[in-house]
Amino acid sequence: MMDRRDFLARGLGGLGALSLAAGADAASLFDPLAGLEPIRATPDRIFRITVCLRPFRAAGPRIAVEEVGRKRVVHHYGHGGSGWSLSWGSAEVAVGMALAEGMTDIAVIGAGAIGLTTALTAQRAGAKVTIYAKEQFPDVRSARATGTWSPDSRIAMEGGVDAGFGDRWEAMARRSFAFYQGLLGLPGDPVEWTDRYMLSDGPAVAPAVERVRPERPDRFIRLEDRLHDIMPRSVELAPGTHPFRTERARRSSSLTFNVADLAHQLTTDFLIGGGRIVPMELHEPQDVTRLKQKTVINCTGYGARALWRDESIVPVRGQIAWLIPQAGATYGVYHDKLAMLARRDGIVVQEVGEDDWFGYGDANEAPDREAAEASVRKLAAFWK
Repeated sequence: MMDRRDFLARGLGGLGALSLAAGADAASLFDPLAGLEPIRATPDRIFRITVCLRPFRAAGPRIAVEEVGRKRVVHHYGHGGSGWSLSWGSAEVAVGMALAEGMTDIAVIGAGAIGLTTALTAQRAGAKVTIYAKEQFPDVRSARATGTWSPDSRIAMEGGVDAGFGDRWEAMARRSFAFYQGLLGLPGDPVEWTDRYMLSDGPAVAPAVERVRPERPDRFIRLEDRLHDIMPRSVELAPGTHPFRTERARRSSSLTFNVADLAHQLTTDFLIGGGRIVPMELHEPQDVTRLKQKTVINCTGYGARALWRDESIVPVRGQIAWLIPQAGATYGVYHDKLAMLARRDGIVVQEVGEDDWFGYGDANEAPDREAAEASVRKLAAFWK
């Protein structure tokens, strides 16, 4: 799965687009209305508006070694909209490179999703780890993530990757997926399975179809079919069996990351394991020579564009209007270019556009209050 336009659509129709043949019969196996209390979608319930710039690279994440003076730098950034989803799998690759020469005192630059998971992975491999970061949660960009399992969300461009990328991506995605299973059921529900509903006004809800602007022949790579065996099948709900205004709905399930709790737990685990977080801002590659560790893992995400002068990183802007959580509401809905994901740490309301290019190349991080309130009003019309 998936980009932010169809993070719900592909959760329902993607990953093999496997629907049960007897949709109505399957839906009758349990109450389809359970847990579908309408969201109180009014602007007065917005408690914050955030903007996140996803670090997209046409060639996929940069996981490579570079020598800077006497320092060995392992780059680990550029995951597009798949940072949380791929983090544990890609961290194992980066940490393997960092420990290849026997160094066990490791520096990690950045304390976002990739920085924290990389630091913990290195720590579990026996290394002594120090994180150097300008910002920590909740001020990092990955704190503003949608919070859904989306390992191929604008992860790379067709024609921009090498022949082995698909296999590497699949290995990273499967490893991350397996790791997150170990966080299910923990206090605070940092990771949980929740339902998604893709709505349609037509006669049926078809699997998501890739749409590309005519003036752009390039396409974002799609790899979700490689994971069809580990994701639940989707079910078409018959008219009248759901509470939404649309005639049709398709239901499936996916992992949800309650980012506030997840980040707190990972940070706590890192500190309990003997890790240190040192406030520090780096401005250019040579600044890594100031660190005492000889091996450095660079996990600066979109920040690597400025720090490492990496023009291959393209910003993909996404704005979220956050509504106050509702007890018992833990599900997602997608309809008419608007996505909602009810998490325990806040209800995400996000315009996702008609295609993958929505927000592409837009580096504006200023919140748009008017657009946020319009999205919330639009959401209110989803239910009967």
